[in-house]
Amino acid sequence: MIDVKILSYHSAQRYALRQTLIAVLRLLRIEYPEIEIHITELKDWMHIEQYTPVLSAPSLVINEKLVCVGRFPSKQEVLGWLTSALQDHPEDLTKVVLGGAENEKRDKPGS
Repeated sequence: MIDVKILSYHSAQRYALRQTLIAVLRLLRIEYPEIEIHITELKDWMHIEQYTPVLSAPSLVINEKLVCVGRFPSKQEVLGWLTSALQDHPEDLTKVVLGGAENEKRDKPGS
C-alpha cells in the first residue's frame, strides 16, 4: 500500500490535491488494478510542520517522503511519484496478487 499525506491548512487546497490524486489513481489502476493507496489529509499546523514549515500552500508526502512543497503538482508529476513508490515496493503488489490466487485455490472444491 502506498501511504499519501496531503498537507495544507486550507480545505480547498486539500480538496484540489485529493482530486488530482484520485484522477492519477484511476490511470494507475489500468496497469496496476490491485494498487491500494491510503490518503490522509493533515490540516493541523503542528502536524504539517513535522514535514515542512510551509503552511500557505499544499505539500505532498508519499511513503513518508516529502515530494512536493508549497505548490499544486501536475497529474504527470503525481503519476511519476506514485509509479516510483510502486517500483520501490513491488512486494505490495505481489502480496495482493498472490493472496488472491491463494484464496481462489482454497475456495475450489476438493482443495
